[in-house]
Amino acid sequence: MKRIILTIMSAAMLLSACNNFEEINTNQDSSTKVNASLLATGAIMSITKPAASDAFFSHMYVTKYMSWGATLIPAVYNSFGRENFDGYTTINNCLLMVDNAAEEEKEAYEALYLFIKSYILYNYTHNVGDIPYTEILQGQNGILKPSYTPQKEVIQGILSDLDKSYELFQAADDFDGDPILHGNVENWAKIVSAFQLRVLMELSKKEGDVDLNVKQRFNEIYEKRSLLNNNDENLQVVFSDKQGQIYPSNNTIYKAWEYPMLSTVLIDILKEHQDYRLFYYASPAVAEINAGVSEDSWDAYYGVDVTEPYENTKASYTSKQFCSLNKRYTHYIPGEPYIVIGYVEQNFLLAEAALRGWISEDADKFYKEGIKASMEFIKANTPDDVQYHHGRVLTEEVISEFLNRESVQLEGNFESDLEKILEQKYVSAFMQTPYLSYYDYRRTGFPDFPINPETNMNFKEPDKIPVRWLYPEVEYSYNKENVQNALDSQYGGLDEVNEVMWMLK
Repeated sequence: MKRIILTIMSAAMLLSACNNFEEINTNQDSSTKVNASLLATGAIMSITKPAASDAFFSHMYVTKYMSWGATLIPAVYNSFGRENFDGYTTINNCLLMVDNAAEEEKEAYEALYLFIKSYILYNYTHNVGDIPYTEILQGQNGILKPSYTPQKEVIQGILSDLDKSYELFQAADDFDGDPILHGNVENWAKIVSAFQLRVLMELSKKEGDVDLNVKQRFNEIYEKRSLLNNNDENLQVVFSDKQGQIYPSNNTIYKAWEYPMLSTVLIDILKEHQDYRLFYYASPAVAEINAGVSEDSWDAYYGVDVTEPYENTKASYTSKQFCSLNKRYTHYIPGEPYIVIGYVEQNFLLAEAALRGWISEDADKFYKEGIKASMEFIKANTPDDVQYHHGRVLTEEVISEFLNRESVQLEGNFESDLEKILEQKYVSAFMQTPYLSYYDYRRTGFPDFPINPETNMNFKEPDKIPVRWLYPEVEYSYNKENVQNALDSQYGGLDEVNEVMWMLK
């Protein structure tokens, strides 16, 4: 009886999570099919749908894309706070999805379950370190307080699950209940591959670990598996003018749209390379327009130093000496698609892999394709209206000229080429793929994020940016012994943001 009640409650909760992104097709003659598809819809939306309201910008502070004009935001100054483990509920619901699937659909739904489980748990482990893993979802066996599994074992399990997910998607038929990729198992297999490349690259410090075999695994995926071919195959949410489908920062639903202030980190890179994406990301500083500077002039655009004391940021906001978000994010109702896993990122991962010698390819090929795909994505998702590009249109000629610009060329030096690859990856991830640029910085030092010890809220080590989040407060209330054991084994008993997890050593 408990299982039946949980299934009904889970379906109801996940249906509400769909947020009207697509009408859900149901077969009134097959209750198992309806339950599985409803659960699939909610699970997929749980990992793809962006946060609403102010939380939509949370990752943009950590990755130094922006500051905020209305009030001091601690994340801008490297106060990270705590992780939460809410996604374990989604994983449980995915198990119910598999249980309730018709026999002919089980392969597809099991593949989806393994991918979503891997996606959620990987995000947790590379935010905090060891996590509950081997003993999760075993309440029926009396395990209500799961132990923590060492990070290496968690990652080994995730890589194994992703291998199986790929194989199942390859063998399965298309499935119902998918509002993003419409149940296309071929496309899902490519998403699994692209995500596994991300996981492996974020293990670059463990290249020599014989158990993980990172380099060979990466190479085998590149050589033998299906990968994303273009932006149309992205795992992304597409917005519209329908109720519940409006872009999160559009002014019709979000009244604080004027407060984002773009940073010098982003804008200085764009200006250095005369990159037209500047005119699609930013609106010109009002102070410069009032002074007679043209909106298509590079001089009308500058960022705020996100390490300055907040009173300086506030002064810039009051005097309108900053660039706000381009109106395509605030006044164009569909905004742009929100990418979770995509073709642009995949190209930069392959470029870095080629640079590291993990694949036998020219890094420049993927580096340039990543830049080109980023520009084409922006062009394809922006109306040809001067208010959205300020007269600097991303034409094919402009894109070609940029790709040949001397300042963006790779030069054959590992460190400088890695910096350029990750710098362009950073530019391309603006308003997309949350936190990825922070993870790149954490493992490589690129992009070069600024630090001001006088304003840094990483009080224990003010010359550094934190390398992890803290464990959820709820774990100390309900699973205290196990979380403390995890802290003892990893960090000398301390739940502290500067403690270095296994994958970063």
